[in-house]
Amino acid sequence: MRPKRMSERRRAGRPPAGAKDGEKVKDYPQLSIRVPLEFKARLNALSAVTGLAQWRVVVEAINCFFQDLPPTDRELVDGLSERLKRAG
Repeated sequence: MRPKRMSERRRAGRPPAGAKDGEKVKDYPQLSIRVPLEFKARLNALSAVTGLAQWRVVVEAINCFFQDLPPTDRELVDGLSERLKRAG
């Protein structure tokens, strides 16, 4: 029988780093966009300064944009995104 401390060992490798516990970023759909050089440079700098992954910076930016919308537009975006998730 193994000693208890051996069975409590952490798994090798990096832990999942998704938005929710247990999610893996590699399982997320990929998005490819073209942006002007200054925005790519800004994204790189934001990621370096904040310590956040670039995808997290983009997600935060989208959430900020969404929160600045009028309530009626937010409702429309919520409804449309729910339909698109179900269809996808």
